[in-house]
Amino acid sequence: MKLRINRFIPETKVEGPGTRACVYVQGCPIRCEGCAVPETWDENGGESVDVEELADLILSNREIEGVTYLGGEPFAQAAPLSELGKLIKARGLSLVTFTGYELAEILDSGDSGKLNLLSLTDILIAGPFIKSKSDTGRPWVGSSNQKYHFLTDRYKNVENKLSNTGNKLEFRISGDGRVLVNGLVETKNLRKFISELVE
Repeated sequence: MKLRINRFIPETKVEGPGTRACVYVQGCPIRCEGCAVPETWDENGGESVDVEELADLILSNREIEGVTYLGGEPFAQAAPLSELGKLIKARGLSLVTFTGYELAEILDSGDSGKLNLLSLTDILIAGPFIKSKSDTGRPWVGSSNQKYHFLTDRYKNVENKLSNTGNKLEFRISGDGRVLVNGLVETKNLRKFISELVE
């Protein structure tokens, strides 16, 4: 089975609890105004990868405790992500899934692929990014309307610590010299950091 992705991060500490692999899927029908990753919108962009090969890559890293699905919109590729989720969950890893949909929309969809993906997810972070409600005071989210849904008991210990956990950024330099950033922070703080860096 094939999955279209924008990028894969083998190890990150800013996209969910603990150290995780991160899959940015390609394609998003929601297209929130002010989205931090509009390059993930085009469903024909990115690259096509084999689900089993990606699972092997993820499972070869013994340092991670789970995988995070970001977008793009993961529920737009629910079937291949469910297959990937089954393989990683069978090996004891956790799954965090971000979505621009509300939980009720997914539950009411009647779509078996979406419901399968939901059933594999430990933490669902749901709701569209709303520019007028921009807020990075909570971990992993960008606007105040977005909700955490702890769908299993795996991370119940994290639930009451969210108000004391801030957002973080990671910077990576690719082989071609590009600087890649993941995580969330206020734009003004990022600009300040970059201006101080280049002075």
